[in-house]
Amino acid sequence: MTSGNRIAIVGAGIAGLACAKVLRQEGFPVEVFDRTPDVGGVWSATRRYPGLRAQNSKHTYHFSDYPMPADYPRVPDGQQMQAYLDGYVRHNGLGEHLRLNTEVVAADPVDSGWLLEIRDRGGIHRTSCDHLVIANGVFSDPVLPDFPGADRFRRAGGQLGVASKFHDVEAVRGKSVVVVGYGKSACDIAEAVSHVAASTSVVARRLLWKMPRKLARVLDYERLMLTRLGEAHFRYQELGRFERFLHGRGDSFRDTNLDVIQELATKHMNLRELGLVPEGRFEEIAESTVGLTTENFYEQVAAGRIAVHRDATIAEMLGDSGPGVQLSTGETIQADVVICATGFHQRVPFLTPYIQRQLTDDDGNFRLYRQILPVGVPNLTFVGYNSSVISALNAEVAAHWTAALLNGRLALPTAETMGAQVDERLQWMAERTNGHHAHGTAITPFSIHNIDEMLADLHYRLPLRTRAAQWFRTIKPSSYRGLGERRPPANETTPGVQVPAGTQAVPGS
Repeated sequence: MTSGNRIAIVGAGIAGLACAKVLRQEGFPVEVFDRTPDVGGVWSATRRYPGLRAQNSKHTYHFSDYPMPADYPRVPDGQQMQAYLDGYVRHNGLGEHLRLNTEVVAADPVDSGWLLEIRDRGGIHRTSCDHLVIANGVFSDPVLPDFPGADRFRRAGGQLGVASKFHDVEAVRGKSVVVVGYGKSACDIAEAVSHVAASTSVVARRLLWKMPRKLARVLDYERLMLTRLGEAHFRYQELGRFERFLHGRGDSFRDTNLDVIQELATKHMNLRELGLVPEGRFEEIAESTVGLTTENFYEQVAAGRIAVHRDATIAEMLGDSGPGVQLSTGETIQADVVICATGFHQRVPFLTPYIQRQLTDDDGNFRLYRQILPVGVPNLTFVGYNSSVISALNAEVAAHWTAALLNGRLALPTAETMGAQVDERLQWMAERTNGHHAHGTAITPFSIHNIDEMLADLHYRLPLRTRAAQWFRTIKPSSYRGLGERRPPANETTPGVQVPAGTQAVPGS
């Protein structure tokens, strides 16, 4: 490797920082670009909405070699998460490699890598790199629906925006607020504003199953989603021995367990009394993301501080008699402020249309092997596109996978084989989730499976005792610290596979 072999990383959130740290340890010069003035991605001060908190506890949502501060509460809030990531930057000496307030506005492939056009406070400049890592995040480009009558609504004084741009709860004191969506961010914001707004309404196109952090003495959110036994309750693409039993002869045991959890969750949140029992089975909680109950949300519904309009959408925005919205049910609601928590676009706007077509299929799904490698586009990898409930650990292992690829230590199937596997996975995801699979960028609820697959490629296996414990105990990121300390020889290969042409962007040292 020469001093000219540079890696550019777009995004300074969890995934981008993990990748920068790992690649630096592997000897690569890295430069991290982010358009915000601080690190953090979704935790940046520029995107933190009121009520934002981590889904996981501090014991599972951290990097393998950098635990959360001991004085943090069990569930950190958005500001604490950003401070944790800022500490990670200082701890690993990443500050000098950051280019904050710098947006990558264009990236064009050239024979030697990529030509980047960047915009900072000094204007637009050009730079280059040998390999480009995209870590812009799957939750960075919010969707603002094109509601009929939006202009009329604004002229009447109504305010319309997205959740990530809503920062001050006091701005809606005494106003009528409508929150569109029923995911975590929608419920977080609705609960936060319900204490100061004149009225708070939630418009939910589809009710989703949610789970409280704790249901019973020995059953909580993390025990269901972050143990091998809990994960095995959801049918994976390729089943292990116990999973074959659980989805075969043991299917009644699995169904009973999920039915019990469904009933406990229904009673815990008083869903029947509130008329908010979702359609379908509890198993659908893990279609693409996992719904975690916002603390005090259902209590505010019961108290009349939040009104949930289920199975409804905004049909039209009104303004003739003051700002308001008309729902698909025919109901009209006064609305001074409408906040949309309606999902995110999965796209990379700074890439050329030709490259974007190479990256996705006809339905807009990203075609990434292991959620990292685009087959057929050289000198390019993704990190953080394996979004999960333990994103920090999944991104960290993906960074080691990328480092092994660039250092020539990773043996892969042929491009044709990888492409076929990607297409099979996307078809499976579409069938499993009825199309609610976030364009192939989410791996929930299969966080541990995703890690296992990447570790298998790296010829790294956890100690048997650790794997056995993970069946019943929540996964510990510290169990994976050894991955960063292991440096397998450059000629380590797996018989019968080869690295496809164009995927190894930087020669090994």
